[in-house]
Amino acid sequence: GGTLAVNDGANLGAVFANGKIVGQARLIPVTTVSAAQTVASIGPALAMVALQMQLSEITGLVRTNIALTTQVLTAIRHGQWAELTALVATVDHVVDQAREIGSVPTSLWETVTGSEAALRKQLDLYRLNVGAHVRQIHRADAHARREYLETNAEAILFDANALLASLKAWTGYQALHAARARAAGSADIGEARLVDVIARDTRAELDSALTETTALVGSLTRELRVVAELPGRDTLPLPGKRKDSIAARQTSARLLEAIEPLADALRPPAPPLEAPDVVCAPASLDLGPYLRILRWFLDDGETVRVLGSPDQVDALGPVSALLSGAKEKLAAARDKTSAKTLVAVTDRRIITAKASAFLEQGEIRQDIPIDRVRYVRAATTGDRNGRLAIDLITRDENIRWLFPAGIDDAHVAALAAVLAESMTIPDAERDELLHRRPRGHLRPAAG
Repeated sequence: GGTLAVNDGANLGAVFANGKIVGQARLIPVTTVSAAQTVASIGPALAMVALQMQLSEITGLVRTNIALTTQVLTAIRHGQWAELTALVATVDHVVDQAREIGSVPTSLWETVTGSEAALRKQLDLYRLNVGAHVRQIHRADAHARREYLETNAEAILFDANALLASLKAWTGYQALHAARARAAGSADIGEARLVDVIARDTRAELDSALTETTALVGSLTRELRVVAELPGRDTLPLPGKRKDSIAARQTSARLLEAIEPLADALRPPAPPLEAPDVVCAPASLDLGPYLRILRWFLDDGETVRVLGSPDQVDALGPVSALLSGAKEKLAAARDKTSAKTLVAVTDRRIITAKASAFLEQGEIRQDIPIDRVRYVRAATTGDRNGRLAIDLITRDENIRWLFPAGIDDAHVAALAAVLAESMTIPDAERDELLHRRPRGHLRPAAG
């Protein structure tokens, strides 16, 4: 039957820790306050909590990236880095002092109030730089993308780290600004509303910049991790296309060591891949090197369902239909145009690669979304070896895989079955084919 103590229209409650009172909470009944009081009291308080959380979030990321060595950063842009770190240090110092005294007095606020334009300039500069990297990577094909990442690795590292540092300084500044507005909010409803606006806009900027940085750092880290796993590659043109393979490997290792803590904080790495239940490959094939490289090509949550090591036959055109009576010659021609292939079927796509190029360069030949599968057929070839084959018809091409004798037929059938699960013809494609049908009846050929 007890009641809470009341002060200024708010109920008071004690905050306990380890059995002792360490603070006091003000509980404001929503039903007893006006809309103006709600904005002035609850809204700014929640906004301040949100800003503190944002500042802690970005501070943790910047601290995580301490592994990015001073040599990597300052060797590129001494002046830019000095200007940015001076701003970051100034805001950090003021934020620390404000936390210590529990407010932002005028004398402390005036220390940073003239820095808003410079902070915005730094934030915009590195957002533009990171955005340019992301667009360049997305526009390029696989080969050009790799070359860009390798050549610009140090610049990418600098810009990503500088963007996070400028975000931290900007978020700290906005937290100080919001604290000033909150203090004035009890007398000015506009100031109280401003706290919420600052928290909302700062969150939006933080989310957008972190999304871009995560994409950029993820692309570079994936590339460096793939290169690190390549057993068949002796040299690495990083950066500036150095010819000395030892120096190149050392550069790669240094960059990867520097960026991995940040990459792992932004997006935790996927666990090591294990061989799936269905493997259509000779028992003697060591899947370890393939799995270690393939791991870094998979998206978050993507699962490998089947691995295969067939020969992928290049398209031979209509000659196969014209030479149906010369099966032996056709089989020989196919053997000459085939190459050992890695096939990985995931729950989202079909990845194929020439096995040697995958191990030596980390190159992928095809990346086919699973929803583009139109038809799948498993059959025995007509050559003397009687090898099993899978014909895959996608929206854009026809593919034939020939599996060496000795591979379990049941595994090949399982591969075909996994692919067959996705067989479909979208209504739009079906309608397009139907509309191509000539009107009226087709006349039989003369004679």
